[in-house]
Amino acid sequence: MSGYALHPEAFTDLDNIRDYIARDNADAADRVMKEIFDAFRALVPFPHQGHRRPDLTSRPLRFTVVREYLIAYASDQRPLS
Repeated sequence: MSGYALHPEAFTDLDNIRDYIARDNADAADRVMKEIFDAFRALVPFPHQGHRRPDLTSRPLRFTVVREYLIAYASDQRPLS
């Protein structure tokens, strides 16, 4: 088990991000996807390292940034979601 699970909409977002970047540079798209998935894996052992954004949601989510992409996740769920 990876320690995290992606919301179905996250798969769509990731596909859109990769497709957008790959239009100009497929290697760059692969690097960005690697950075994003590395961030997911880094959050698993330390899920509270992200910050809260009460201006965006009242849900108990945390956020982290990879490049210009904001990742929202439920830090208290197992697997991390």
